Formats: sequence, C-alpha cells, structure tokens
Amino acid sequence: MTDATRNILVVAHARRPDTVAAAKRVLDALAGAGARPVLAADDRAELVAELGELPGVLTLDRDVRVADLELAIVLGGDGTILRAVDLVRGGSAPVLGINMGHVGFLAEIEADDMDDAVGRVIARDYDVEERMALSVRVKDGSGDVVYETWALNEATVEKASRERMLEVVLEVDRRPLSAFGCDGVVIATPTGSTAYNFSAGGPVIWPDVEAVAVVPLSAHALFARPLVVSPHASIAIEVGAGTNGTGILWADGRRSHELPPGARVVVRRSSTPVRLARLHPAAFTDRLVQKFRLPVVGWRGPIVELRDGAS
Repeated sequence: MTDATRNILVVAHARRPDTVAAAKRVLDALAGAGARPVLAADDRAELVAELGELPGVLTLDRDVRVADLELAIVLGGDGTILRAVDLVRGGSAPVLGINMGHVGFLAEIEADDMDDAVGRVIARDYDVEERMALSVRVKDGSGDVVYETWALNEATVEKASRERMLEVVLEVDRRPLSAFGCDGVVIATPTGSTAYNFSAGGPVIWPDVEAVAVVPLSAHALFARPLVVSPHASIAIEVGAGTNGTGILWADGRRSHELPPGARVVVRRSSTPVRLARLHPAAFTDRLVQKFRLPVVGWRGPIVELRDGAS
C-alpha cells in the first residue's frame, strides 16, 4: 500500500471548540504526510459547518469503504470511541483513541500528545491489541431470532418502565441458574468491566483475562451476586411471562431493542474481536490508578535481591 492509498478515518463530534481545532490539526497533518484523511458523513457535515469546505477529505462509505481503512483516529471520550468502533466494524482497521473527554478509559493518550500520536500513526509505529466482543441475539417466544447485534463493553437487559420490576430467568450454558425480579442484568467483557459493570458493583477484569461478567442490577433474590464465567459460555436471559410491561436490551448503550414478556436474549463471545491501536503499552494496574486516581501513597515497590555486592 502506497502513502497515496493510506486511508485514515478521523472520528470527532464537532460540539466543542477544542475538538473542532483538534480535528483540523489531525486532518491537515494526515494530508501533509501524504495520507488520505476520511470522515464519516455526519462528522463531515458538523465540521464543514464549523470550518467550511474540507477539500481533499474523503467521506466514508461514499469515497472509501470500511475494508480499505488503515486506522481510525478518534478525538473524544469513551462514547466517541465506541461510535468509532461501530463505524469500522466489518473491517480490520484498529482504533486509536485520543482523550478529549473526562475519564476516557478506552483512550490511548491525552490531547496534549496528539501531534506525537499522528506522527506515530504515519510511521506505523504502534501495536494492535485485540479485545473480546460479544455477539447478542434476541429470540421471541417461538425461538425465532428477531434481532442481532454486538457489543464491546456490555449487553444489558433492563426494565423499560421505571416504576416496574423486570422478572427474569438467568441461564448459563443452557442450564437455568436463578429466577428473580430486578432492574436488569449486565453482561460485560473485560473491556466493559470498568464501564457500566463497574458502576453496578461488578468485578474489574484485567484485559488479558478471557472471561465474561454477569451482574444483576438491584435484584430481589438471595443468590444474585456478580458472576465471572468462561468466555466460551452461552449466557441467556429470559424475560418472564409474568413481567408487567416490557424490558429493553442495550448494547454498549448505543443500540437498543424492546423485549416483550417471553423474549430471550442470548449472549456469546463474538468471533470478531475489536482492534485497538496502542502507542504506549502499559500495565493495566497503572491505567486503573491513573484513570480513577487511586491512592498509592506509601508503596515502596518489590524488594529486589542484592547480587554481587550491589547496594
């Protein structure tokens, strides 16, 4: 692939002046290095409204196919990164997040390092890390599949009405585990363990651990603790026929589908992982400490054995 055919997607919501300025810098830097900057149609419309026409910038799905993208640079927080992951789904382009938000747990670097990041992208000086994703199916009372989607962070079955409780039956590997009333159930990947799952009191799972977390939300049951199951497990949630009202499925908080009584949500590991570009591989422990500002005062580090008289 020559530099002239290097298609690099830039994903940014033009809702803040700093994001608009950052997008302009990245687009100019890519074009100046001989790559072809690409925008999704919605992002292009927003940026054109702020910056005027963008000559030389291509449009995704009109000028460039997803399969022809080399990489996606994302300017924003975790929500924008999830949108970018959705945009490149079906291709092989990894996603590089530059944090313009708050916690930005999925982002690789902060905005201050943006110029260096673009230079590393042009030089192809980055690693690619694959993250587990979830495949999600909804079946009706007859067992027919009526909806399919996927998630990087989590699939959540929730009650649709605030004043009503959701009655569910939880199943693991085609065996019933428990039935209870609740506000919902979160099924999360290791990546999503620090998102909704974390807020719901679920476990934090290191990214290199292959497992899935199942966390009931405000369950009225004695046995309704967070579970950690095999990545090969099939997890199903049936909306009880006695549920007064409907439930709703959310995938990454972005895609939803209504769940009437009798609906069945089946979640498995997706055969297609999500690819994240990494510039500075770091211990996950350090990311937790940095993002959540955890107190580590007093840590002295491991004791190193002295050899050959070293002091």
